[in-house]
Formats: sequence, C-alpha cells, structure tokens
Amino acid sequence: MKTIKGPAIFLAQFAGDEAPFNSLESIAGWASALGYKGVQMPSWDGRLFDLKKASESKDYCDEVKGVLASHGLELTELSTHLQGQLVAVHPAYDDAFDGFAAPEVRGNPQARQEWAVDQLMRAAKASENLGLTAHVTFSGALAWPYIYPWPQRPPGLVETAFDELAKRWRPIMDAFDAAGCDLCYEIHPGEDLHDGVTFEMFLERLGNHPRCNMLYDPSHYVLQALDYLEHIDIYHDRIKIFHVKDAELNPTGRQGVYGGYQSWVNRAGRFRSLGDGQVDFVGIFSKLTGYGFDGWAVLEWECCLKHPEDGAREGATFIRDHIIRVTEKAFDDFADAGSDEGANRRMLGIA
Repeated sequence: MKTIKGPAIFLAQFAGDEAPFNSLESIAGWASALGYKGVQMPSWDGRLFDLKKASESKDYCDEVKGVLASHGLELTELSTHLQGQLVAVHPAYDDAFDGFAAPEVRGNPQARQEWAVDQLMRAAKASENLGLTAHVTFSGALAWPYIYPWPQRPPGLVETAFDELAKRWRPIMDAFDAAGCDLCYEIHPGEDLHDGVTFEMFLERLGNHPRCNMLYDPSHYVLQALDYLEHIDIYHDRIKIFHVKDAELNPTGRQGVYGGYQSWVNRAGRFRSLGDGQVDFVGIFSKLTGYGFDGWAVLEWECCLKHPEDGAREGATFIRDHIIRVTEKAFDDFADAGSDEGANRRMLGIA
C-alpha cells in the first residue's frame, strides 16, 4: 500500500511581483523553508514558468527541476486551470474570462479557444519533458448558465453541451495519453464537470478514456452539500491529484448553498485555511491511504479570513501531521501461532 506524498503547495495563489514570490528560485526557497517537499506549478505565470519553453526544450525542463531540487523540492504537476477554462466558454462569460487569455486573442472567442487548446497541447508535451504523470485543469463550461432548471431546459440542451465539450477535449486527451500523463479535471462549481454525475456524463462521451481523471478537492463538495467521503469510495480509481483545502457550510434562515450574491466572508459556504473549516481530513487521508492513492497532498490556499502566508505556514504542518505512514504488519501479528491446512481443518472440525 502506498503512502501519500507531501506536503506540497500549489503556487498559484502565492506568486506575486515582490520577493520572495516573484521568481522560481526565491519562491522555491520560501516553500522549502516552510517544510514543503513539492510544488504544483501554474503554467500561465511567466514569473515562475515558461510553458512554451517547457514544451520545446528538455534542457529548460531540467533547469526548472534543478532549481527546485536545489531547495529539496519536486515538481508534482503542472496546472492549466485558466487555459482549460477557455476551452469551453459560454457567451455569457466572454468578458469575465477574457482576461485569462493572451492579450492578442482577447475579444475574439474563436481565437481565444484555439489559443487555449494550443496551451493544453503544449502542457501535454511539457509534462512529458518534465517526466510528470498527472496534470490538472478545468473543463470549461457550456451548460453552466442552465444549472438550475428555470425556465425549464429544452430537451437535449445538456446533452448537446456535453457532446460538444467531449468533442473539444478528445484531441487534448489523446495528446496527454501520448505523453503518458493523466489529465485530471478539478471538479468545481462553475465548470460543467462540477460533481460525480457530470464527470460520468463527460467520461461516457469519451468512451471511458483511461486518461480522463479527477482532482479531488473536498472544499468544493462541502459547498455543494455533497458526501465527499463516499465520493472517494465511488471514484478512487479516477482520483489522481489531491488538493488539501478546507471549507465550511453554515446555512441560515436567510441563505444556503447559493450564497445570496454575497462576498466570500458573508456567504453560508466559504473557503477556510486548513483546520479552520468543517472538512474531515482524518477521514479523507484514511480513505485515500486505504485505496492506495499514489500522489501528493497539495495545499491550495483560499481563505476568506486568514492571511495566505499564515495559511501556508500552518498548512505544511497540518498536511504532514495527517499523512499516514502505512504499516508493514498487522497489529495482531504478535499473536500469530502459525498454521497449516491440516490445523485449519482440525479447528473447523472437518475430518
């Protein structure tokens, strides 16, 4: 049985314009000093990583791994959350998501989508060059504006959306397959893949593609009132990446899971730093360990109250304390008296 690796940290929320967050060398030193052993890399942030170079040059990839290794760190996965979002954008969100794209394709949805697909293709090649076996992204969304069936959805609307979503992702999925890398969708509200049912709808349209997998983040399930422990029982074979993020859902007589258009601090459901929310991480680490999850425990910091640097510092210890070192023997081995078939038959009264 495998032991979960970690702690690791997703750098997306920490990269910035000031030291130590403005270069790979300095942010790696910062993460290492906090006790992290791995980093998940946002591929869109040029201050830390050049996706184009990584897709074309193994020497550059070796340089990146060398910088991390000099601080005792490993690269866990690349992330294309922002680019994946742009593979499928409903027109209602054109303006909101346009800023995720390169400046030269903004305002042009077709060019933006083509750019996003090229980014994912490059990420597949970069992952191969880096020797990575998993990658995290968003699915994008065509059907999300129709999540609540009022007015009544016309027959076939959702099916058409998922047919198109699978059509757009199939070539990308095949590219990751050729690169020997699992493509893991973060199951997330706002994406068409936002729970187990929608993931299954997508997976079916991809013919149960072996590279179509999940990033498991319990915080997004708490905010949906979804059973995040049973989710592991159902989908453990498809869970390849784990974001360790806390959340809480405190519905009142005034608001519930939809949040009443309030700011994060005033929502019934909100993200919290590790240990400050409601997620049963003892149960999660136990289930993932029991199923032999062979991956990293990656802190994703999003909290409506606590400073990110405090969340990062506390998070390394929190994850380390929850990782279960798998035992190599049964607790009652001391009482093993030994046996053989003859003894077994005598114990059962079988002649």
